[in-house]
Amino acid sequence: MTRASYRFPLLLACLLGLLSCKEEGRSDEVIEPNPPNIIYILADDLGYGDVSCYHPSGKIKTPHLDALAAQGMRFTDAHSPSAVCTPTRYGILTGRYSWRSPLKSGVLTGKSKALIAKNRTTVASLLKKSGYHTAFIGKWHLGWDWALKDTADLGGDGWNPGDFDAIDFTKNIAHSPNDLGFDLAYGHSGSLDMAPYVYVENGKVTAQVKGVTEDTGKYTWWRKGPTAADFLHRDVTPNFFRRSMAYVKERSKVDAPFFLYLALPSPHTPILPTADWLGKSGMNPYADFMMEMDHYVGQLVATVQEMGIADNTMVVFTSDNGCSPEADFEVLEQFGHDPNGGFRGHKADIFEGGHRVPFIVKWPARVAAGSRSDATVCLTDLMATAAHLVQVPLADDEGEDSFSLLPLLAPQEGGEYARTATVHHSINGSFALRKGDYKLIFAPDSGGWSPPVPGKDMAAKLPPLQLYHLKNDPGETENLVAGHPDILEELTQLMQGYIANGRSTPGPVQQNAPLGLNGQPWHQMEHLMGL
Repeated sequence: MTRASYRFPLLLACLLGLLSCKEEGRSDEVIEPNPPNIIYILADDLGYGDVSCYHPSGKIKTPHLDALAAQGMRFTDAHSPSAVCTPTRYGILTGRYSWRSPLKSGVLTGKSKALIAKNRTTVASLLKKSGYHTAFIGKWHLGWDWALKDTADLGGDGWNPGDFDAIDFTKNIAHSPNDLGFDLAYGHSGSLDMAPYVYVENGKVTAQVKGVTEDTGKYTWWRKGPTAADFLHRDVTPNFFRRSMAYVKERSKVDAPFFLYLALPSPHTPILPTADWLGKSGMNPYADFMMEMDHYVGQLVATVQEMGIADNTMVVFTSDNGCSPEADFEVLEQFGHDPNGGFRGHKADIFEGGHRVPFIVKWPARVAAGSRSDATVCLTDLMATAAHLVQVPLADDEGEDSFSLLPLLAPQEGGEYARTATVHHSINGSFALRKGDYKLIFAPDSGGWSPPVPGKDMAAKLPPLQLYHLKNDPGETENLVAGHPDILEELTQLMQGYIANGRSTPGPVQQNAPLGLNGQPWHQMEHLMGL
């Protein structure tokens, strides 16, 4: 479909007033039917303080990300919907919190079955129907269905080397990214430290599995598992950038917009800067890896510029959660660098360090250079934003937790950003609700890996709820739960409503999956509904 062929019906619809987009989550203004190319770059385990324009006292140099922010809008209060990988990716692509799906806590593995149902609308399928060419390149980590050998022993969940013996790598996978709206899909199944280590392109493994590899280094480790002949761990991030730049060059010659979802496996473990970057930071391999990734982002943005499509290309850069302790906080601290930018906690936690992330948007045609937004936003908002761009109203069962960012990105065009509150979720399934300056945590502990650790003696002696005023106390040091019963009641009722209604956007009640992947009842929901 050419750009002209999809412009006419959209323009006609706008003229007839059929797409007024007045429901909450979108503003009232009519966007010209000339939607931008969209490049969505998702880093893995990159902390709020790892990008120097967010944390000027940090010691990692990120000149290309800083330039991206200077040329666009920098969001200071952006959040991943979860403090770990898989659920955030689910939220980005569906506009729905992952805890509404069967994944109530934790993450998938490289062997896990597909999490997103084929009949659920994704950002990719929505944009594809509106004339976009859609591509996924990178780390999927949302499950797909491997072909299996004719054997009674299907193996385990994917955490151990023997769990992959039943997979037939010569056959195509099923329920792949291609089934969820992506015209092009190239990547690996889980995190880069999760076997199997093979590339899959449009459903097919790209090279023969030659054997088993593993690494046990402090920074470089990955789990033992089957590895394909064309899979070199240290080259995975550069490979994804090379392919992304080639894709941009190819699609820039076609008269139709494109959506590129570049889901990086870095700077997550294994932390593998290439030889040209090893030691460049003067700190440790994590800092080197960050600098290398910044360099490649700069190359990708430069490619967009070189191809003459920069003005109407929206480049988004963000992270799936906060920085992981695998970065080696103690070593970085010796050099004066805090990956989580002074916020409490880190990856996996319900505290701000677990889910507050950098979020940068460059779109010269609409977004003012050097602009900044302090609005509280969530990565689930991509779905409603994409729908707003192409003037396609979302159905009742689409983007249940997504609000369009267009009123923030282009405030000169009017409208209001309609999000009033945001749900946070930790690795163990603990919830928090943020509204305005207040954040109520429905747990006594971190919900993750930092102290107070769930289930430990310290946590057992703490109040069951935590309430923080983030404007006055961004470090979440003073629990105000005893002095604000009105705030507790308001936020508890709001959270209960978000659960009961199956959505945080206005609309008819939707259903949450009642059971987790293990078939067990959703105890966190039962606890919250009983408060």
